[in-house]
Amino acid sequence: MKIGIAADHGGFELKESLKKFVEQLGHEVKDFGAFALDNADDYPDYVVPLARAVAAQDVVRGIAVCGSGVGAAIAANKIAGVRAALINDHYSAHQGVEHDDLNILCIGGRVSGIMAAQDFVEGFLGANFTGEERHKRRLQKVSDLEK
Repeated sequence: MKIGIAADHGGFELKESLKKFVEQLGHEVKDFGAFALDNADDYPDYVVPLARAVAAQDVVRGIAVCGSGVGAAIAANKIAGVRAALINDHYSAHQGVEHDDLNILCIGGRVSGIMAAQDFVEGFLGANFTGEERHKRRLQKVSDLEK
């Protein structure tokens, strides 16, 4: 899969590590920045282009990292067609895809250790949307809110 990744200064180190990890899993990675550590940068400058790429299907899924992951999730969800969530456990990482067609995984660079983050990413990338009618029905109700 082609996976997009983005982070501000609060997630920069974790992004760099996760980028290599995702490549080791056999995926192509498109980096939306930041490309250098800059303590004055802002997460929307990187997360929004990632979210637009996910919505346009230029990348299949995205990983967004900021200090807590909260800002990344808020910014990403402003883009129609994006279903982003802050993930802090393995179950939610895969269940979010399976039931809610999660397409952007948000992680807190200051709150998630590298091993935990790798576990979340592996669960997220290894999962597939079930396509069950009840899940489609719920997603349609959410999609209707974007209109």
